[in-house]
Amino acid sequence: MKTKALRLYGAKDLRTEEFELPEITDDEILAEVISDSICMSTYKCAMLGEKHKRVPKNVHENPVIMGHEFAGNIVKVGKNHQNKFKPGMKFTLQPALNYKGTMWSPGYSYEFFGGDATYCIIPAEVMELGCLLEYKGRAYYEASLAEPMSCSIGAFNAAYHTKMGVYHHDMGIKKGGKLAILAGAGPMGLGALTYALHRDVRPGMVVVTDINEDRLARAESLFPPKEVKEKDGIDLYFVNTANMADPAAELRELTGGTGFDDVFCYAPIAPVVELSSAVLGRDGCLNFFAGPTDKQFSAKMNFYDVHYNSTHVMGTTGGNTADMIESLELTAAKRIDPAVMVTHIGGLNAAAETTLNLPKIPGGKKLIYTHLTMPLIALTDLRAKGEQDNDPRYTALADIVDAHNGLWCPEAEEYLLANFNPED
Repeated sequence: MKTKALRLYGAKDLRTEEFELPEITDDEILAEVISDSICMSTYKCAMLGEKHKRVPKNVHENPVIMGHEFAGNIVKVGKNHQNKFKPGMKFTLQPALNYKGTMWSPGYSYEFFGGDATYCIIPAEVMELGCLLEYKGRAYYEASLAEPMSCSIGAFNAAYHTKMGVYHHDMGIKKGGKLAILAGAGPMGLGALTYALHRDVRPGMVVVTDINEDRLARAESLFPPKEVKEKDGIDLYFVNTANMADPAAELRELTGGTGFDDVFCYAPIAPVVELSSAVLGRDGCLNFFAGPTDKQFSAKMNFYDVHYNSTHVMGTTGGNTADMIESLELTAAKRIDPAVMVTHIGGLNAAAETTLNLPKIPGGKKLIYTHLTMPLIALTDLRAKGEQDNDPRYTALADIVDAHNGLWCPEAEEYLLANFNPED
């Protein structure tokens, strides 16, 4: 079976190549990939190459397939797994394997296993760990985005709070509490927001900050605070901290002076981390969610508050399989909409350039359809693309997206897959 895939050969060395996959063993599964969303972690991997903890040292000789947020169809099943998995099944998977203490993961570590490919081989350890999940939903992109959504879900579940004089932790965010998502108007922040508003244990107040007015405006259009208050009973605020003389004081003032019970930091930038520390209330939990590329990254934290106000800091790097299942279930129930993260679509031919330039491309998640050849294009530019190329297909996509509040949706994906093909 031939596959076309984006492979990593070293730092900043990505190549889209066609090559032959080996025959699967009795313990493996051959899969067709339909969609993959590009993660900032993928960018970090591309930048660092073999210096990344998950990348093999011999990647120059044995390149690995990029991409770990993917979904598709099962094509062929080795005989040891035929009791559970069948050809034709839709699938997604939990890439954080942690197999026998290793950090190996698809998209970083495997020669024949990753999401930026037309076909790949799922190795035995994925099934052994229960990380291959049958997907029964309609749209492949929702299954791709279950992984980044699971990362936010895991962060909420990993938060904890304490009681004075009692030596145990109450896990999760504080029910009815005050929650801040700092640098939170990007794709992962919006994923956290849709989850915060619709999970079973909810805060009573959410503040989302950013310094980009366009991102804040988009976020507010997707989550109108008045509607959120009427429907969910949650006070929601979008705040541009660049316009504040004293962001810490003004954010604390929004809480009535108490500070926040839970703070999620979505940017590996020292001033944002320090602001996160400064706005914590008593027993406040700070989750440093955004992983830096600088191994020496540091920032100040108020240790007076650590001692006297029981503030605490933690970090999460991903979710687990249970978090991913929760994401799929909440999406299927239409309680959360991972499409709020998506701002661009493209074909496999666009994956390399998009990955290497990800921080420079405005917007949210970039969604790659691996069997298609098309440029990376913002959803807001679909109509202009149709006019420029005199291509009514892009105009039709724009009509579908506009009818869904500017969001990617199952109808748009189905039209895309039915009307665009590899020769385009």
